[in-house]
Amino acid sequence: MATTIIKLSNICLLLLLVHFNLGKSKLEVNYYSRSCPKAEDIIKEQVRELYNKHGNTAVSWVRNLFHDCMVKSCDASLLLETVEDGVVSEQESERSFGMRNFKYVSTIKAAVEKECPLTVSCADIVALSARDAIVLLRGSSIEMKTGRKDSKGSYAREVEELIPNHNDSISLVLSRFQAIGIDLEATVALLGAHSVGRVHCKNLVQRLYPSVDSTLDPAHAEYLKRRCPTPNPDPKAVVYSRNDLETPMIIDNSYYKNILEHKGLLTVDEELANDPRTAPYVQNMANDNDYFHQHFSRAILLLSQTNPLTGDQGEIRKDCRYFNAN
Repeated sequence: MATTIIKLSNICLLLLLVHFNLGKSKLEVNYYSRSCPKAEDIIKEQVRELYNKHGNTAVSWVRNLFHDCMVKSCDASLLLETVEDGVVSEQESERSFGMRNFKYVSTIKAAVEKECPLTVSCADIVALSARDAIVLLRGSSIEMKTGRKDSKGSYAREVEELIPNHNDSISLVLSRFQAIGIDLEATVALLGAHSVGRVHCKNLVQRLYPSVDSTLDPAHAEYLKRRCPTPNPDPKAVVYSRNDLETPMIIDNSYYKNILEHKGLLTVDEELANDPRTAPYVQNMANDNDYFHQHFSRAILLLSQTNPLTGDQGEIRKDCRYFNAN
């Protein structure tokens, strides 16, 4: 009996992996070359225009990809807004604290819809806007596959289970990424996205109060206490620290140099630098910016291809905020 159960378990795992990879195989480069040839250029131009007006949008697009793809699928479920007696938005989760600029996704979508109505999915807009944002943040150009469909459901109840918290242990973070097929080295590279953007005081004060975390560089801790002078910051106030003080809007290997100097803002940053499983990769990325970019690009591709909905598994939303009317 035990042998039979084990065999059945192995078969179920195999079927799951086959399903996972089938979705990936249906994505392709230049998916819209016939149905909407200008789609990717329109998205790129919109991302650039928004960046020139609101520089922080580029960081938002990278974070959107992470939050969307970590929850079930890269399917734009993140973009759905709460509807009375209906959808509960994933944006309302504590894990989505500090996320912004969703309204500008609608700007990008409107430009694409004007060219090709009901053709380009919101899920692909999430992926392509992240790709183009990475270039604007001086990251590498990535050949992103497309062909995703949009979800017909929101997964608000699963968000906190599937997306690691800012100060979860490195073991938990690694297990979350492994669960969606992202290997150890790629996970270390993805966390390099912490080289841009900022952390709200709400998410780092536990390292400062009532006493300073002994693993934190003392001088940096004093700087952070000036940025975050109270142990109970107002979540609605704009109080934060930049992840990287020298190149805050450039995706580069400064993140790894900082955490090796114990200047990471989050618990997971400190653990990443010191855990024997991840420390060698951290050192390699700190030593070689090209090596970091190579693996960051690979990791973004892996993330962007997480269990995509293709064919009739989803829909092409007209408005990324809502399901299409039946």
